Amino acid sequence: MTSNRNRSIKRRLQSALFMLAALAAGPACAASFDCNRARLPDEKTICASRQLSELDVEMSVRYQMLTGLVAMGTRGNMQDEQQAWLKSRQACGRDYACLLAAYRRRIGTLKDEYARLASRGPF
Repeated sequence: MTSNRNRSIKRRLQSALFMLAALAAGPACAASFDCNRARLPDEKTICASRQLSELDVEMSVRYQMLTGLVAMGTRGNMQDEQQAWLKSRQACGRDYACLLAAYRRRIGTLKDEYARLASRGPF
């Protein structure tokens, strides 16, 4: 049963990552939010950078996939963590290196959470 659940989770994540790749192949800036409405310095910097936009989409897809796989209590904790991360991202302002590091850390955290979830076995 564990194997089937892990395969199902893996397939869902692979599908989401495929959608991410399709978005990345599209317009130069495909952030997970509407760049036409970007008003904060971090948002404008993300929209101006293909790399940051792609990382934003990857982070968003991974976050959405994980929140769909966990129980409500865990989901609430994840939402709190995401809000805290968004505030720390906002503190980077226009600092490209800070934003890049923030995305890499957040994506790493989400990958680790997925690995922990997949290793727990049947639900």
